[in-house]
Amino acid sequence: MSETGWAIDIDRDDIARAELVTDPAAPLAPGQVRVHVDSYAMTANNITYAVFGKPAGLFGNDQGYWDFFAERGNPGRLPVWGFATVTESTAEGVSVGDRFYGYYPMASDAVLTVGKAGPGGFTDITPRRTTLPPIYNNYQRIEALADYRAADHDFWPVFRPLFLTGWLIADQFEDEGDYGVQQILIASASSKTAIGLGFALGQRADRPETIGLTSAANVDALAAQGIYDRVISYDQIMTLNASTAAALVDMAGNGAVTRSVHSHFGNNLKASIVVGKSHWDAQADAEGLPGPDRQGFFAPGRSQKRIADWGGAVFGQKIAAAWLAFMDIAPRLASIDKRHGSDAALAAYREMLSGAADPKAGIVVLP
Repeated sequence: MSETGWAIDIDRDDIARAELVTDPAAPLAPGQVRVHVDSYAMTANNITYAVFGKPAGLFGNDQGYWDFFAERGNPGRLPVWGFATVTESTAEGVSVGDRFYGYYPMASDAVLTVGKAGPGGFTDITPRRTTLPPIYNNYQRIEALADYRAADHDFWPVFRPLFLTGWLIADQFEDEGDYGVQQILIASASSKTAIGLGFALGQRADRPETIGLTSAANVDALAAQGIYDRVISYDQIMTLNASTAAALVDMAGNGAVTRSVHSHFGNNLKASIVVGKSHWDAQADAEGLPGPDRQGFFAPGRSQKRIADWGGAVFGQKIAAAWLAFMDIAPRLASIDKRHGSDAALAAYREMLSGAADPKAGIVVLP
């Protein structure tokens, strides 16, 4: 298949069914730009987007992640985070050659409708997107990113959205007085969102102990990273002190791990937060669990709360400071695995979907 004008279509009802398709360049309407996607990341977070592609109540309306880049009745186009360059423009304030970090479809190119263009970037005002969370619709000029460093370029799509989610979870814990617990259990602790959470919690002087939960094969390597106070395997959950108040943060929606933690701690489990659903084909198994009800964490909602609390400028400053500190250690936490072209893009999606991707490697696709 030609390396120009391609996209990956995904069956909205069966996310394992995906195919490469040609994507002809239709003429732009006034106020639109066409961008070439220079690079994007493929992570477990993208599988969560696919799982919740159809409406699931996350956005408070009848929309889901498929609504960002595909009209109803068409196959889904998976959202990804990355960088793109404008190749054609009919919009004031955005010129050919401008580069932006933001949310794009898993494709070689994308058409965006420009609103509120300024020195910092613009907002996509495509009608179906205006009722979706604003954080996904903002496109930031690379030159305007105060915390962008060229050396960190490939880590932005791999880690930035996941680090932000982890940082926001840590912020919620601090805001809630850590739910009164002395230990925070983080399942799928080798995931990038979990690492972001562990790092953010570790920056606090007064905090609960952090315990990473992972598979037995990953324990030693993960412990050596120094992100968590302790790292144990899933089959060691029962060795934890059940009389010590705990909270669970589940990054993958793994029902078996959730049931083990809830059963072990019972009412001493004070919070059970589920963040992702990368284990898309696993049984949730949440019925009849002892302890607290599971609560979902939605990063865009938390972001909007903090922007309202602090203002956008302060929110951005806090994120920038945390991000730059994290970037100082990120290269030792993950390597960058670059893939080139449409076939590699489809293979990367299937690899992530199957769970075969190396968690220590950040997959960056260059269309």
